[in-house]
Amino acid sequence: MIALAALGIPNARSQKQLTVKVNQTKADIQPTMWGVFFEDINLGADGGIYAEMVKNRSFEFFRPLMGWDVKRKTEGDVLVVNRKEVNTANPRYLRVTANNAAKGDVVLVNEGFRGMGIKKDLRYDFSIMYHQQQPAVRLTVELIDANGKSIGGTTITPQESGDAWHKAIASFNATATELKGKLKITIEGNGVIDLDMISLFPGDTWKNRPGGMRADMVQLLADMKPGFIRFPGGCIVEGFDLSQRYQWKKTLGPIEERQLLINRWNFEFAHRPTPDYFQTFGLGFFEYFQLAEDIGAEPLPILNCGMACQFNSAEVATLDELDPYVQDALDLIEFANGDASTKWGKVRADMGHSTPFNLKMMGVGNENWGPQYVERLKIFTKAIKSKYPDFKLVNSSGTDPNGERFDYLNNELRKMNADIIDEHYYRKPEWFFENARRYDNYPRNGSKIFGGEYAAQSDKTVSVDNKNCWLTALSEAAFMTGLERNADVVNMASYAPLFAHADGWQWTPDLIWVNNLKSYGTPDYYVQQLFSLNKGNKVVPITLNNDVVAGQDSLFAAAAIDTKTNELIIKLVNASNRSQETSLSLDGVKKLASQGTLTVLQNDDLMAVNSFTEPTKVSPKQSTVKLSGKKINLSAAPYSFSVLRVKI
Repeated sequence: MIALAALGIPNARSQKQLTVKVNQTKADIQPTMWGVFFEDINLGADGGIYAEMVKNRSFEFFRPLMGWDVKRKTEGDVLVVNRKEVNTANPRYLRVTANNAAKGDVVLVNEGFRGMGIKKDLRYDFSIMYHQQQPAVRLTVELIDANGKSIGGTTITPQESGDAWHKAIASFNATATELKGKLKITIEGNGVIDLDMISLFPGDTWKNRPGGMRADMVQLLADMKPGFIRFPGGCIVEGFDLSQRYQWKKTLGPIEERQLLINRWNFEFAHRPTPDYFQTFGLGFFEYFQLAEDIGAEPLPILNCGMACQFNSAEVATLDELDPYVQDALDLIEFANGDASTKWGKVRADMGHSTPFNLKMMGVGNENWGPQYVERLKIFTKAIKSKYPDFKLVNSSGTDPNGERFDYLNNELRKMNADIIDEHYYRKPEWFFENARRYDNYPRNGSKIFGGEYAAQSDKTVSVDNKNCWLTALSEAAFMTGLERNADVVNMASYAPLFAHADGWQWTPDLIWVNNLKSYGTPDYYVQQLFSLNKGNKVVPITLNNDVVAGQDSLFAAAAIDTKTNELIIKLVNASNRSQETSLSLDGVKKLASQGTLTVLQNDDLMAVNSFTEPTKVSPKQSTVKLSGKKINLSAAPYSFSVLRVKI
């Protein structure tokens, strides 16, 4: 147990008299207030939310057979062929020569992303691109368990011949559940066949879309009802150098024409190397926009501003080379919002979405800093605002919430009348408790704030020992009451990173953890969810001794009205180790319902974590509370975050 003194929070004392001025609206809460930040880190996309089960399906990794175990009858029966002059996006394929091959002579086994999660009785959809001069071979496709036993499969006899590439598809059901399965392909016959884009998807993708996303992971996002989704990152926007930057136009079109790129997190941390981490872009910008639409979130794409990661190469495009970068931004708006008569609107329509995505905002640069960022940002801003004057731009304030970088950018961006300034804070829980008042004295006019990346670090930033424990979540809840209280300044906020694979992560802590079969929300997830589901749309004052409730006697609070449901929403954090009795006096209330709904997130152990075996150890509990008169007596349990909703 961590002592309160260690948190800098005094012990709780007698009953607290809180006042809520229900009829004094202080600020509007934006629909985008609470959102999610997605980046392909920790196997978040490939090996994560993108449901493809085959790793290195097109043999384009730096090591072309990475992920594959190849058994051949004689040397040369399986070759990697490179057609770079013909197909620069997907140059490599396998040429398999079967010399009267019997079963077992030529075998390809794919290990998946830290194994393949296989579910009994679920349908699996297999596909393969092939090329052959004449039909000559048969493929046996099987799922195998960790011991090599077959747990479902089918056979394919490719029939098409000639110079063109063709696609063969087959589906079959698994006969067992397996966490660490593999895909086995056996080639029999007598002839030559070229193979590419070897793919396997589960039949239960989100909305049952072929080649889609993992439904359980998307459902966790949908259950948050986020106001926005930021994509595709994060540091992968920048790249180690500009050649490795994220280029959205290369993520469109047929899957086999999307050019693979090494993931920045492949080599970023020597203590967590991930040499098999690449981006296939099966999850591309079209799919990101579609995901945002699916879960009712505003899309927030982030684009490269002509700067690579300043922690890595710090490479920049010179100002006279910036036009293509700016044009990418303008074209993205047209892709999202243009009709089919426009060049990029037609691309979107041809991909199956005739109506616009209604994009309203975009980030220019990710966590960039310095005068080199400002001079490039000014060029982007002028070009975008000239064509789309009402379009909102998110601008970076650097890597930290204070210091020389932050001060310089905060000053420069405000002089530019920046729409939204993106602030990041990866700090210890103590910082989050201590900064609940951070925005109380920010300018009320001018630039708005996006808390774009934040997560309390139980150990230290970039530590492998960081945990998503109840302490980190509780401190974030305390801090978030200050964000909501200052909704006239803070328009958006999101925890980061979003996903982490239990066997393939690079960074902790993370909001949602997954393996090949399961996923669960952390205590931090439930804090984010409770704020998002209970945000209301009007801030009203809640005070203790005529002061905002921001740490006095370990209490933190925010209050809002939901004018659509005519409800008062009270959020109360008790960061002390004892229960606290509070009396809420509601000024300006004509009538109060006889009962309300109380949701409590609580655990006596600040180090408590959720897990695959105990996914809801720290999770919300809901109850009905009886009310009388215009006062509410609320007992806040030790180490708790409570949300009270009551009709007024």
